[in-house]
Amino acid sequence: MSGPLEDSAAEIAAAVRDGRRSPSDPVEVSLGRIDATDELNSFVTVVDEAARDRAEDIARGGNPGPLAGVPVAIKDLRTRKAGVPNTLGIAALADNVARTDSIGVERLEAAGAVVVGTTNTPAMAHTIKTENRLVGATPTPFDTERSAGGSSGGSAAALAAGSVRLATGSDIGGSLRVPASCCSVIGLKPTLGVVPERTAMDGFCAQTPTFVGGPMARSATETALLLDVLAGYDGRDPLSVPLSDPEYVAATERSTETLSVAYSPDLDLQPVAPAVRRVVGEAVEDLASAGVAVESADVDLPPYEELSTAYVTQVGAFFGAFAEQIEAEYGIDFGTADVADTVRSTIALADGVETVDERLRNVPRTAAYRAIESALSGHDALVTPTLSVPPYGKHLADGYPTEIDGESVLGVPTDAMLTWVFNVTGHPAASVPAGFTDTGLPVGLQVVGRRYAETDVLAVAAALERVRPWADAYPEL
Repeated sequence: MSGPLEDSAAEIAAAVRDGRRSPSDPVEVSLGRIDATDELNSFVTVVDEAARDRAEDIARGGNPGPLAGVPVAIKDLRTRKAGVPNTLGIAALADNVARTDSIGVERLEAAGAVVVGTTNTPAMAHTIKTENRLVGATPTPFDTERSAGGSSGGSAAALAAGSVRLATGSDIGGSLRVPASCCSVIGLKPTLGVVPERTAMDGFCAQTPTFVGGPMARSATETALLLDVLAGYDGRDPLSVPLSDPEYVAATERSTETLSVAYSPDLDLQPVAPAVRRVVGEAVEDLASAGVAVESADVDLPPYEELSTAYVTQVGAFFGAFAEQIEAEYGIDFGTADVADTVRSTIALADGVETVDERLRNVPRTAAYRAIESALSGHDALVTPTLSVPPYGKHLADGYPTEIDGESVLGVPTDAMLTWVFNVTGHPAASVPAGFTDTGLPVGLQVVGRRYAETDVLAVAAALERVRPWADAYPEL
């Protein structure tokens, strides 16, 4: 069985640039690992020959960039590579080949990275479990009966399995952070506009709620390195924001003693399972012991029902429009297409939603934004659990928990996570490995910063990694 990629992305790239390592070496390790862990269904398409050709080109001096020779996986959604199937997790699009590179792929390859394949996602990235009619369900490598999370579950599982050290994902309610929590990796949702996208039909679709692409990696420094490559202004995206050059990698070296965080175990919003609360609480205590200033936070959010209704109304409109765009471009009828019932029910959330009603949902959204800003006041970050429960069953048909910490809940995705709030408010947020339950299931700690303060999020993530390292905690597969 092929072993995992053990060197960090920076170490691989440095060795390739210095001529100490052929770029073909990490690519072959990556491809071997993908094959050896095929049961995870992490990948939809593996581009082995193209990856080998790319490695040979780099070996001839084709690119000495910051990711020279580093194998990277891309989520099979908006991050597209020309000539490679771009399925959106939909079986009817199995043979749909991307005609152009996305901005993210352009930047990855300009930095010397080698794309090895596209990773699994539920159809249209519609939920927080990764399962579709193309390749099936993707489990977390820590328990193959439980979900890798979603919708970037393929990327997260590939990272945890050691098939790649870097991957891309996207997030409209937790799709970067939820799988990061389920697979004990890092997933960072940046502020809207930091990482540009090129959307063919609707360049403004990401505004409500915020829908962004972002980096996933096995360490804080690697996350920062990938964000440095992906971020930056591009006029093809009408929401792209020109920023001065943030020092993302340098932020991971900030002294722990200079950091201050506010801590909420539940955002004063919804129940959290005792096992999750315990692990996250211990992680916060370790941060405090290492010198981080920690203060308990009261988060004055609107009531759960009011805020979740605002989110579901707006995200339902997003998916309703997304479905119509897919139908128009590819001729797919979602009434008869080979998709799970959860896809149709997600699209149906848009039924009956009036334009005025959707706009009025910005009132509780504004109140939530102000509440998070208040909680952040005087601190570098707000920290919370990522999920309110440990990883759940891997199949869409398994549903979601209907009881958490003795309280009945609706059994819908928003009950199971504390991530969606920050797609409502637009704050950058990352899930960072916090530890494990008594049964060995991974738990993520969510780090939330002010808008455009990804450096603060990365600094806190790196501080947690120093005090509670997880590099040796991945299962052998």
